[in-house]
Order: sequence, then C-alpha cells, then structure tokens
Amino acid sequence: GFRVFFSDAQLDVPFGREKLEQLFEKIEKGSSQSLRKFLDSARYKYEVGMKDLVYKPGLSIVEFMNLKVLGGVFKLDLISSFDKYVAAHFKDERLRQLMEFPILFLGAAPAKTPALYSLMNYAGLELGTWYPKGGMHMIIQGMAALARELGVKIHTGSNCEGINVDKGEIRSVTVSGEKIETDGVISSADYHFTEQKLLAEEFRNYSSAYWRSRTLAPSSLIFYLGIEGKIDNLLHHNLFFDEDLGQHTKEIYEFPRWPSKPLFYLCCPSKTDASVAPGNSENLFILMPLAAGLDDSQEMREKYFDIIIKRIEKRSGNQFRDRIKVKDSYCLQNFIDDYGAFKGNAYGLANTLNQTAIFKPSIRNKKVQNLYYTGHLTVPGPGVPPSIISGKLVADQIIKSISHESLV
Repeated sequence: GFRVFFSDAQLDVPFGREKLEQLFEKIEKGSSQSLRKFLDSARYKYEVGMKDLVYKPGLSIVEFMNLKVLGGVFKLDLISSFDKYVAAHFKDERLRQLMEFPILFLGAAPAKTPALYSLMNYAGLELGTWYPKGGMHMIIQGMAALARELGVKIHTGSNCEGINVDKGEIRSVTVSGEKIETDGVISSADYHFTEQKLLAEEFRNYSSAYWRSRTLAPSSLIFYLGIEGKIDNLLHHNLFFDEDLGQHTKEIYEFPRWPSKPLFYLCCPSKTDASVAPGNSENLFILMPLAAGLDDSQEMREKYFDIIIKRIEKRSGNQFRDRIKVKDSYCLQNFIDDYGAFKGNAYGLANTLNQTAIFKPSIRNKKVQNLYYTGHLTVPGPGVPPSIISGKLVADQIIKSISHESLV
C-alpha cells in the first residue's frame, strides 16, 4: 500500500481488492461498486495488453489483426478520455486524483489520454507495487550476473563514438577511439542519440525534423537524501497531493514550465529495507514530474528543494532539514549528460495514439540490416518493464533473422 497526503488529510491506500473497496466506500457512498466495475474493466484491458499487444514488435499493422483485439476494441475504451471515464465512476475529488495521477507520466493530460490506460490502475492497485530488496539497481546487477553466466563480456567505462556502416551493414563500432569489428549492434542508448550522434545521416531512420515533432513524456527533478534519525508518518511509498493536480499537469503538457505548486512522489525504502540506510537513519528518494526541454540550473533545483522539504515537514509533522547528512539531485541536464536523453526526457515518448505501436520509432533500422534499437523510445514504450520487453522483442527478431539465413 501507500500513503497519500492531501491539503486537509492523509489517506492510506491498502493493497488488495476487498480493502480498497472498503476504503472507497468510506470516502464516497456507492463507490465500492464503481471501483469493482472500474477494476474489472481495467483488468480486461491489462490482460489484452499483456497477452495480445505489448509483445508485438510494431513492424506492421497486420500484427494487430487479431479477432480478440478487434472484437473487443470498444471494451478497450480507445476513444473515451481518461478524465471523463474516471468522473463517470467517482465523484469525490480525492478518488479522482488517486486514479488520475499515474497518467501524469504517460505524456498527456488525462483529458487527452485514452481510457485504455486505466489498465495502469489495475496494475498499481490490484497487482501492487513491487520493490527489489536492495533497490532498483539490483535488477541491473541481476541481469549483469546472468549475462556473465551465459558468457557475455561487459565493458564498462567505454564510450561509443560511432557506428560504422559499409554496403548496408555495420562492420564495426568506434569505442574510445578504437574500431571494434562486430556482426551487428543492439543499441539500448537513447534512440535519438544513437541516430543523431552515432550514425551517419544517410543511415538514420528518422530526421531531426521528425524528432522535433514528437511529443515527449515528462522528465523529473529527483532528490536523493540521507537522514540521520527516523522520520515518522511516512510509508515506503508516499504521494503528495496537497496541491492542484490539474495545474501541475498543464505546466507539464500545455504550458511547459517549472511548476508553480508541484505534486511529487516520495519513496522511503528504509521503512521496509534495512540494507539501504545505516541503523537509525532514513533513505529518501523524491521525484517531481517536470516538462522535458526546460532550462536546468542549480538555483532552480535549490528553489524546489526548499519548497518540497517544507511541505514534507508540514504534512508529516517532522522537522528533519537539519538532519540531512547526504544530499544529491538529478534533473534534465543529468539525463542528457549520462544517457544522451533527448531534451532530458525521463519517460520516453508520450503515449498518444499517433505515437503508439507501429507509430513508434521502429526496433529495426530500415537502411542498415544489422542494427536494432531497444529502450523506452521504441515499442512497447516507457517504463522499466516495457524497456526490458523491448529487449526481448529485438532478441526474437534477431533469432528469426538468423534462422531465416540458415535456411537460405
């Protein structure tokens, strides 16, 4: 479960359908039945999405000519807007905010997002939020360990400077000034960076004009804090809804600027995982959604740090600013410097209909036969699970290509 801080109250959202229904009914009479219908529909969308949509490589519209998908198109709510869909189920503003917040990261306001994405509510509220003990980097360590077991050699601190193509095939890559011969490349770097910085213009799938026309999902301002002593009244997951969600959404998508009164997410993993902080200390991760492409400065980061800390102290009833022993920030420029992220984005392309499935940047290069792309700018889309799935999609394509060549 998780805790939500509103301007006048706090709400603990439990894990599990029965407890959720009880909570909703307590807040709004009759809403437990509405929640049941909402989550049943969301489960259908989630199951269709996971079984019939998310594992499609997005290379042809023929992939989606599936009778189950076509027959259930109206049940997927592709035409209804998310905000109207939520409003039809719930009247209480707090419940609406709770259901709409996950949409903030998809790349469009709830009014412009298909109700299809209620599937995210099913995943978050009914399947739950899962945390790898030790932190998210344990996923990376686990994948690296498995890769090494399978004979993969991983070179860190190696700067890829170019992809060298001859007669429609990659022959080598330039790494830290050295040309290394290769049979092919799978780029998990930012798609825009790979094409615009590593590949000659004649071999790119997409032009600079194409990228300028794309609608991006948000970036983020992140703070990493180490606190001496404990902080009461926080759970592992906490949402601060003590300001206007609609205003923050407009300042991400309609009028991109640093938000006037931001909402934010606070993770305190030390509440459930003792390995992430010394004894009698807290580990805080704070994330504020932010429009991509904005100017980033240390002064602006400090301004929002002050705003956020004051609100956490006020809502939680804890004064801890003078107990901060570790402090670091991460924002637009870091995403650019570390990942080559286009405009400093953190969540890829917006999940609009004209940037979904076959309309996303292709996992295959159309001019270079042994170049593939993975990550959140291609199919299936943003987020850790979809980015990992993109790797499987590429692996499947390469296996098919090798199998075909062996038969010829």
